[in-house]
Amino acid sequence: MTKNTRNDGRADNETRPLIITPDYTKYAEGSVLVCCGHTKVICTASVDNKVPNWLLDDDNKPRHGWITSEYGMLPRSTGSRRRRETGAIQGRTQEIQRLIGRSLRSVVDLHVLEKHTILMDCDVIQADGGTRTTSITGGFVALILALRKIYQQGEIKAFPVKDFLAAVSVGIVNQRPILDLNYDEDKDAEVDMNVVMLDSGKLVEVQGTAEGKSYSRYQLDLMLDLAEKGILTHIDSQKDVLGNELAG
Repeated sequence: MTKNTRNDGRADNETRPLIITPDYTKYAEGSVLVCCGHTKVICTASVDNKVPNWLLDDDNKPRHGWITSEYGMLPRSTGSRRRRETGAIQGRTQEIQRLIGRSLRSVVDLHVLEKHTILMDCDVIQADGGTRTTSITGGFVALILALRKIYQQGEIKAFPVKDFLAAVSVGIVNQRPILDLNYDEDKDAEVDMNVVMLDSGKLVEVQGTAEGKSYSRYQLDLMLDLAEKGILTHIDSQKDVLGNELAG
């Protein structure tokens, strides 16, 4: 598998370069520019000192904190201009927003957040495949930066995250399992899969779809092995920014 090369010169088990620039914007409690190859996403984490109404108990007190996300692609983030999403949000966008939110919530003790809501905005400024997984990987770093700020200010009593989290795409292209698909690979993939995983190796989410050809359990295992390798590589990049201790 590693002997093959792809259209960008990578081996089948090789991720694109991941570059995370912290504190990319001025006002958000946590922000990064995350670049995975030619895919670029600005992730900002904003802290709100209230929770959605449905999280209030009968005494109007929050049952626990919350994390939610919004995702969008700028009009010229792709080869041809896209219309801005105004009014009703497209189904694809809704699905990606929910994936990002679920992934980030999975690694946070929401009870420690108490009354706080973290709103994660993931804005794709350039797309070349893997925008949702790049948003999760970069969004995690922005989230930690925001949590560090309110923890150091004494707004929460403990640090609510115990493990790193990242995501990567895998797939089968021309009958070959490959890691971290760019756009040209993704559009021709026989299988398209997104994997979210913790540093401990525990899985958070696996989304795997056959695009015209089914795949075997053996191929699934190969793809999960590739995903684990790629996610651990991405987590190393996160640690380069955050250090090994999540609380700072």
